[in-house]
Amino acid sequence: MTDLQHFVKAHEFLVCVDSDGCAMDTMDIKHERCFGPCMVEEWALQPWAGPILARWNEINLYTMTRGVNRFKGLAMALTEIDARYTPIEGLAEFRAWADTAPELSNDGLARALPGAAGPCMAKTLSWSRKVNAAINALPETAKRPFAGAAEGLAAAHGRADVAVVSSANREAVEEEWARCGLLDSVDVLCCQDAGSKAACIARLLAKGYAPDHILMVGDAPGDKAAAEKNGVWFYPILVRHEAASWAELIDTALPRLLAGTYAPYGADCADRFARNLGQG
Repeated sequence: MTDLQHFVKAHEFLVCVDSDGCAMDTMDIKHERCFGPCMVEEWALQPWAGPILARWNEINLYTMTRGVNRFKGLAMALTEIDARYTPIEGLAEFRAWADTAPELSNDGLARALPGAAGPCMAKTLSWSRKVNAAINALPETAKRPFAGAAEGLAAAHGRADVAVVSSANREAVEEEWARCGLLDSVDVLCCQDAGSKAACIARLLAKGYAPDHILMVGDAPGDKAAAEKNGVWFYPILVRHEAASWAELIDTALPRLLAGTYAPYGADCADRFARNLGQG
């Protein structure tokens, strides 16, 4: 297993897989115990914690913004908090960074801090670091793969190169996947520090794959958008139907990809994905 810079194509096909909420059953607990509570703490939002935390989970887990980058999700939440509950000083500056920064990561934010006029940018970096610490403190039993994920990854790795394409921080992904024995089925790790999911897929494409030989496996609209931007296929792991989705990947999606007959099946998958998140 290597990084994107040093990765060399070995197969004609490539399967890209998201981590949180897709291969790893970690998304709900990270948002419920880490992301939302750390936001409440950092911005002293305790008087409105109930509705704010419920709305955070809607934005990040159960609607069409599921899986949005942590900084974009925070910008959405703080915008609503600023309008409904209490002013967020420096919000416009942070939103502008979240909308335009080429690298939405702690390192990218730290590089932007010297030019910041308001406190929101610094508070955001503090929040993000607290989130990482809270995630690291979660018990190992709370960070496990979905049923069928290991088998699905192994099946993909038997016929294709496999890349983790995740917006989570690299250290967390590497620790979780190694501990759960999943890295044996992975060739390259592309995480927050490597750029957006779309950018990572574009760089993987440049390794020499045909677009119709690449499948992006994900649970969120951002995964689908990243695939579509690069003209590659998308396969959804459906929220609350994860084990069945992994079984279907092995039985149907992978054979279709390898046989060159993915198009009509992929359209049906996209319809089911939208309906599962409340659209369509």
